[in-house]
Amino acid sequence: MKFKNVLISFIIAFIFWILLNNSFEPLQLIIGAGLSLILALIFCARCDVFSEIKLTPKAFFFTLAYLVVFLYELVKSNIDVARRVITPSLPINPGIVEVKTKLKSKMGRMILANSITLTPGTLTIDIQDDILYIHWIDVQSEDIDEATKTIVRKFEKYLEKIYG
Repeated sequence: MKFKNVLISFIIAFIFWILLNNSFEPLQLIIGAGLSLILALIFCARCDVFSEIKLTPKAFFFTLAYLVVFLYELVKSNIDVARRVITPSLPINPGIVEVKTKLKSKMGRMILANSITLTPGTLTIDIQDDILYIHWIDVQSEDIDEATKTIVRKFEKYLEKIYG
């Protein structure tokens, strides 16, 4: 059994239980803790999905910083895409660009790809080793280094500290 995976799964399930029940009554917490533990043991005793996460105060801090940066980029890109929809005269230059990541962990790359996809105006199409193929609503540069700097680096510097 991989204790780290069970622990993280338990914590996530228990947090969801609390959020869904919106209650801190002792009985509700005990039931939630029991069910969360059972689910974590059944589904994550042999999985390794969380094995690359660092459980350190530094990683926790960078997770919070990453969430702030992600939310900022999310709002900023939503405004940009909404502006393009409302003002059709604004030029768009859609295309597919290659970007390169320094992230080595699979989980880190997956979260990077999902962060890019969740940010309006960009969509991760494929990942091959350290190359991500991104559909970009307004291609500013087809140079791999410039595109990487514009799309990836803002997320990657935080994910590197969390996942390596």
